[in-house]
Amino acid sequence: MKRLEGLNGMAQRFSTIAVIGLGTTGSALARMVARSGRRVIAVDTDAAALEPAGARLTDTGRGTVDLTTRTADIMSADLVIEAVPERMKTKCEVLGQAHRACAPGTVFATTTTGLAVTDIAFGSGRPSRTVGLHLFPQGPVDRETAVEVVGTPLTDGSVLTDVQALIRELGQVPVPVPDRAGFVGGALTMAYLNDAAMMYEQRYASRDGIDTAMTLGCGLPRGPLAHLDAIGLDVARDTLDALYERTGDRRFLPAPVLTHMVTAGLLGLKAGRGFYDYGAPDADGAADPGDALPTARPVRRIGVVGSGTMATGIAEACARAGYPTTLVARSEVRAKEALAAVESSLNRAVRRGRLTPEQLTSSMESLTGVSGLEAVAGCDLVVEAVVEDIDVKRTVFRELDAGCGAQTVLATSTSSLPVIECAMATGRPEAVVGMHFFNPAPVMKLVEVVRTALTSRETLGVAHATATALGKRPVGCLDRSGFIVNALLFPYLNSAVALLDEGILTAEDIDTVMTLGQGYPMGPLQLLDVIGLDVSVAILRTLHTTFREPCLLPSRPLEQLVEAGHLGRKRGKGLRNHER
Repeated sequence: MKRLEGLNGMAQRFSTIAVIGLGTTGSALARMVARSGRRVIAVDTDAAALEPAGARLTDTGRGTVDLTTRTADIMSADLVIEAVPERMKTKCEVLGQAHRACAPGTVFATTTTGLAVTDIAFGSGRPSRTVGLHLFPQGPVDRETAVEVVGTPLTDGSVLTDVQALIRELGQVPVPVPDRAGFVGGALTMAYLNDAAMMYEQRYASRDGIDTAMTLGCGLPRGPLAHLDAIGLDVARDTLDALYERTGDRRFLPAPVLTHMVTAGLLGLKAGRGFYDYGAPDADGAADPGDALPTARPVRRIGVVGSGTMATGIAEACARAGYPTTLVARSEVRAKEALAAVESSLNRAVRRGRLTPEQLTSSMESLTGVSGLEAVAGCDLVVEAVVEDIDVKRTVFRELDAGCGAQTVLATSTSSLPVIECAMATGRPEAVVGMHFFNPAPVMKLVEVVRTALTSRETLGVAHATATALGKRPVGCLDRSGFIVNALLFPYLNSAVALLDEGILTAEDIDTVMTLGQGYPMGPLQLLDVIGLDVSVAILRTLHTTFREPCLLPSRPLEQLVEAGHLGRKRGKGLRNHER
């Protein structure tokens, strides 16, 4: 057999690569390999799958692609990659057939997420020459991505070296990981996606509310329910099943809605319908209407209570939108400092071309800073943004209830505390709502609008309409600790720290898998340092107090770093060293 030459003119270690299973993952791998100039033997035992697979592989360019239904046709392959469904028996049978067909030197790779590579390696018949390849095929195939290369205690070192070199030649970034449940990407991602499916099933928030919250609140390339559709709900369910069987971790126990949808044939993007209907006008994730809210009472003046980062950011957003805004601080000095902070932020926006000097002047003219709560008595909406302490917040709400007009809507910007606790400190719980802005408030587009059991529809209408007028995207949810974003985000972040604490992976490797693999704007450990480890521990403790789930108990390394004063980027040290 004539071997193709590599880009540098040297013979490639793997010049002919067989890919068995032409679903989402197999097709992505076949395209990637063919584009590098190698020969691909693409195998699927389902003859009906070959034609669509061939159509997906027509744009590969330089490489040769041979389509077949016969495993015996792979005998000339240097590397065999199985990408069949997530079932141990199926994978072992496929690789066992490949073992009988291929030369002794042929290397095998499995694309499992939830199963043990070591077990598959034994089932293949050549444990020393079998590795795991975990990649993320739902993103653009032409971008650089991370590929986890999974070795077992029996894998030859030279095999791992050769496979990692291949991944680099394919234009990707190999990340060596041990054979642990879910590796990095699967362990962190599948639990998060399952949590989102459970949240949807519990009707805590709408499909679009969940996805919009995570894309706008965290900058993710897509929401978790759209992500499940891209993976395939059957694949996701099987992967979760395998991870649960292997770990016993309840976060991997598939949400019943996944099994229900798979049984109904709603498999996601590949079937044309899953959480989204891909033949419908809103298939791109446009908001579903939910219950229509009444026309909101007009808001003419807004009050903001607090002088910290969130309070000044919310006040700036209100003033920039043209609302006369009164910021209430604890003292005249703090009020002046808050106004100076807003003006400094507006000046930065002018320098960056995001605001005109005239808009800066207009915004500052709309903003007033005072030290007494009586100044917000005539406001139509007052947003509390004081310290994240429920006793302090309840005191503020009692005072606002006593001093504000009967029609004033009172909102809390809490990120994790129960809104109902604030509401019950007043005599108007129906007029109390959560409006959770994200930092930096002038820039971030998401506002979680949190309704308690007593919040009136008129109050919700005011909150949604005002958030929209501020140029934000309001997303409604029920009053539960963490709301949408923090309830999904912090178990994921905490799990990443626990993974780091095992001592088998570096912080850089973990972050690389999630940024290059999933396309997240930041890795979990980098994001924790940005949020602040003290803030993160406080949120996790609040979530754990509410739900009592072990995954919400702050990881010991987080608590130890906080005790040492290593709070993240703001202190120069955290999970990483940020000092120059």
